[in-house]
Amino acid sequence: QVQLVESGGGLVQAGGSLRLSCAASGRTFSSSALGWFRQAPGKEREFVSAISSSGLITYYSDSVKGRFTISRDNAMKTVYLQMNSLKPEDTAVYYCAADTGIVRFREWRSYRYWGQGTQVTVSS
Repeated sequence: QVQLVESGGGLVQAGGSLRLSCAASGRTFSSSALGWFRQAPGKEREFVSAISSSGLITYYSDSVKGRFTISRDNAMKTVYLQMNSLKPEDTAVYYCAADTGIVRFREWRSYRYWGQGTQVTVSS
């Protein structure tokens, strides 16, 4: 069992930066892959980024590649999403997710454990 709590969301102007954090509890964090997803009103949940359990492999959606960076600190049981050059279209609720044995990192159905989400709003 893994419990996840996101933080770091807020209101920022276009071009600005935010860093999201997701703190986890549970014994399987270090062996879990972690993902960030987002959902805007009226839209489906969308893959943003993911990181393997070792931290050596990362994945990004085309829409955030080059602007967002995912990282993890297994000692702190925390995953981060550094978001730079934010755009109004990045506005959404951002969720972190975790699970072991993931193969399809980009699919939200691959993850059993989810945080409650944190709102990110980018103004133009």
